Amino acid sequence: MERHRLWLEIAESSPFPVPDTFVDHLELYRRWLLGEAMAAGGIGPGEADRVDIRHIADSLLFSLVMAPTDQVLDVGTGVGLPGVPLAILSPGTQFTLLDRSGRRVELVRRVCRILQLDNVTVVQGDVTEYTGSFATVVARASIPPGELLGPLKSLVSPDGVAILGGSWAEEPLVAGYETKEIGSPFLDRSVWILMMRLT
Repeated sequence: MERHRLWLEIAESSPFPVPDTFVDHLELYRRWLLGEAMAAGGIGPGEADRVDIRHIADSLLFSLVMAPTDQVLDVGTGVGLPGVPLAILSPGTQFTLLDRSGRRVELVRRVCRILQLDNVTVVQGDVTEYTGSFATVVARASIPPGELLGPLKSLVSPDGVAILGGSWAEEPLVAGYETKEIGSPFLDRSVWILMMRLT
């Protein structure tokens, strides 16, 4: 299938070895997004045609700028984006998925049980009150980058990095972040990533 080829191309270009279960687990996650998550309002009904690229492939693109690490925090995970696809790709990494909404947290906990993702912990909480130290923090269009900069500085460990993705039509210029363009040759458009390094 075309979507499987795309997912694999991105994964094989990342520094992570691709697990044998990668495509099967992503396909199961895709079905859950289109079924239970959509029915519960976790993603809008207009997103059905964009799940493969706009949500799953976009999430996997984070892996292209991530270094292998033991701990990753996903801020504002919603229904597990980008954390679940990244956890499927990197079963040896421990992921913490953080979201304020109790309803979304229960949804993500359920899909993690379905997928048997032993490397994922789902936490309900606000990023401004959450404490911890992570070599990598990811966030996907959950909170405006300017508002997130302060909390990120307390969550990213020394020499760590925060990686933010969003639906930017052109290069976003936000104080405190560097930008990186990714996407091509995988997608027919550019995807901009914001990166905040704590050095």
